This record gives sequence, structure tokens and C-alpha cells, in this order.
Amino acid sequence: MKVLQFTPPVPQEDSVIVDEDFLSHFYNYFHRHKQLQITLIINGSGTLMVGNYSQSFKPNDVYIVGANQPHIFKSDPHHFIHPQVGNAHAIHIFFDLERIPKAFLELPEMGLISRFLKTIQNGLQLPPKHAIQVGGVIKKLKNKSSLERLLAVIKLFQYFSKEVKEWKSLHTGFLSYPISDSEGIRMNDIFQFTLDHYAENITLDRIADIANITPHAFCKYFKKHTRKTYNTFLNEIRINEACKRIMNSSYDGISTIAYSTGFNSATNFNRVFRKTTGMSPSDYIRAYKSKSR
Repeated sequence: MKVLQFTPPVPQEDSVIVDEDFLSHFYNYFHRHKQLQITLIINGSGTLMVGNYSQSFKPNDVYIVGANQPHIFKSDPHHFIHPQVGNAHAIHIFFDLERIPKAFLELPEMGLISRFLKTIQNGLQLPPKHAIQVGGVIKKLKNKSSLERLLAVIKLFQYFSKEVKEWKSLHTGFLSYPISDSEGIRMNDIFQFTLDHYAENITLDRIADIANITPHAFCKYFKKHTRKTYNTFLNEIRINEACKRIMNSSYDGISTIAYSTGFNSATNFNRVFRKTTGMSPSDYIRAYKSKSR
């Protein structure tokens, strides 16, 4: 399953490509490409993974993913239960920075933009208060000519560098060196299995078997590539799912959330939830409800 390297279906002569997806679910593989990517989620929800970082995604979210940064938009299960075209709707901008002359980026007028571009090697999420304005610009890009798209994206980067101050980083120390295709395939298998089976009892022997290496070798391998233990990563996936259930009001109580997301006790769930989010599940629920009013 060699799926890591992904090439957007783009015309050779264009530096900026706009690709609009109307799908039943998003591209379901951990992949990378040489183009920087800006994505506007219009419809659909799920889990975004960039490197070893994971969080929920939802409509109106805007993300920037760096060039060659492994990532996946993993759709929630309901996309597969009711596979209607349009359940997953997004607009992606692919920008090949390698085709922009270095001298152009060194112009004095490009100073802020050049510095901003250096901050997005891994990924950023646009603060929600900017999403409507930026989303409107992105939606109009598909009807523009090649030159108009390039100029519009440069203006977007100018806006990002001058007006947006509270970017959310999508980086937790994953990969300070290039990842090979074979390693990418193995990490894809590990991530995919974890996303599909997080609610189950995933033992070290079980996940090491998925990676086709011994448990001892797996611990060293996963820590090397993610800068964290597999158990920490698994708990982050579980807490991420718990937060989505809270936001969707799809739970009967904290204990229900704990057991349905793979924790063996409510006490352990509370401890890990607080460690991951900085607050207790009860405080998180109250905070979310107060923001929703």
C-alpha cells in the first residue's frame, strides 16, 4: 500500500492550483506532497493528523499544511455509514513554492510574507475569527485565472502575516528529518489502525504486529519518529474523540464517554483528559456549553 507520496492533479504551467472536493469522505490515506496546502472545510468532520499531531476538524476550519508534511483528513464514521456525495466538501489550494524565484521572495516588499512562510513547515490552523473572511476569499479563487489566483494567494499570505496573530500550531516535534517511502507506509499502517481501533484494547504486541516488528523495536521506532510513546499518542486520539462527542452532545455521561473511547475506567479517563486538555471533563463540558450559547 504505497500511498505516502501524493501528486495533485494539476496543470504543469500553474504554480497555484485550486481543487474542490465533493466526496462521501475525504482522502483516506496518510500522505504528503511537495506543494504547500491551504484547506477550507465546508462540510464534513473527522480527525486531522499532521505528522504525529491530531485534532478534530469541522466545517469552516482553515488549515495550512507545509510542503512534504505527512497528513490525513480522516472522516468520521458517519461519512461511511451514509456515503452521500457532498458529505465531505472542501476547497484545497496547492501552492508550489519551489516555482517561485528566490529573488522574488527576497524583495523588501515580501519581507513579512517570507518570514511567515518559514513558520509553516509543519502546519497552522487559522483562528476562527478570521475564518469567514478568509473562507470567502478561498471560495472565489476557483473562478479566477492562473495569474489572478497567484496574486490572490500572495494577498492571502500578506493578510496572514500582518493581521493574524494567534495561529494554532499543528506541530509537536514530529520528524526533524525526511521520512522515507517505506517508513511512510509503516507509519500510515500504524496511524490508520489506531484511528480505526482506538476504542479497543490495543496491546503493544498487537500494534507491533501491525508494524511487522518486535514490541521492543516498535517502542524505539515509534519514539524515534514521533518524539512520544505510542501510549501517549493513543491517549491523544482517544481524548480527541471524547472532545468531539462532547461537542456533538453524543453521550449520556462522562463514564459513557470514557468506556466508549477505550479507557478502562472513568478515573483513568479523567486523569488523561486533564493531562491532555488542561482541564477536567466536567470543566470542558461547561466551557463548551458556555461558548455555544
